[in-house]
Amino acid sequence: MAEEPTPADVPVPSVPEITDTTDLRSGPEINQALLALLALVGRWSGFGNGAKPATGEEFRYAQRIGFAHDGRPFLSYESRTWLLNPDGSVLRPAFRENGFLRMGSGQDELELVLATAVGIVEVFTGLAGDSRWELATSAVGRTRSAKEVAGERRLYALAGDKLMYAQELALTPGDYRPHLNASLTRD
Repeated sequence: MAEEPTPADVPVPSVPEITDTTDLRSGPEINQALLALLALVGRWSGFGNGAKPATGEEFRYAQRIGFAHDGRPFLSYESRTWLLNPDGSVLRPAFRENGFLRMGSGQDELELVLATAVGIVEVFTGLAGDSRWELATSAVGRTRSAKEVAGERRLYALAGDKLMYAQELALTPGDYRPHLNASLTRD
């Protein structure tokens, strides 16, 4: 009868490396289901203007976003922003969100799921077009301490080598107001 292996004899498997990539020239091949999202893949950074929907108070911000893939039929999304002082220096870190973007069940349909650091979770649906992607919330959830948000709409579009976007926010159902707009360049 063979002896039972001791813990020292049992090989320890290694943890796989993360294969997500924002570079289409390296890593796994992008999933064919994502061809309508191909132009988004990468790291983007730039500056934007915002207005608080409740007060109209304006602000400027810096932003870095990334759309990455690992060969499966979705893109992972990450966004970090920083509020800026009037002179353009960083005041403090601001909004942060992470999520997943994928094609929906119909022709050119999109689905986006986002979770934010401020306790809001959103499900978006929308459409992919020629170098533009339009999304609107179909569901919004929040923690008890999060601010009330009833809905959101986003438009992303490529203009030359820039990724432009505009975002509208509704604090009450149907009352959408301009919130954010930015121009980002690929890093």
